[in-house]
Amino acid sequence: FMSSRIDVFKQMLAADPDNAMVLFGLANEYLKAGDFAGAAAALEEYLAKAEDEGAAYGMLARAYEKLGRRDRAREAYEKGIETAMRHNHPSMASDYRTTLDLDYAD
Repeated sequence: FMSSRIDVFKQMLAADPDNAMVLFGLANEYLKAGDFAGAAAALEEYLAKAEDEGAAYGMLARAYEKLGRRDRAREAYEKGIETAMRHNHPSMASDYRTTLDLDYAD
């Protein structure tokens, strides 16, 4: 019986709770599994521990969109734009800005 990849990441995290890359991996597995609440929680924790360059904010925004939390999704895109610009990723920032302009123009 193969344990799920989510379980593997959870075991790794239990052994090394401050490992941001493990948290990121766990978040990714939650997203793939369609567990958007799990993904959002793991990404929030990851972002509190890691210096992300912007990509995780986009993942977080999409998780919140799937959860129907447009307020939190908008916040994540806005933080993602700031972070991406700070790390010289203008195209990522522009993608997030476009999403905000198209889908959040209310």
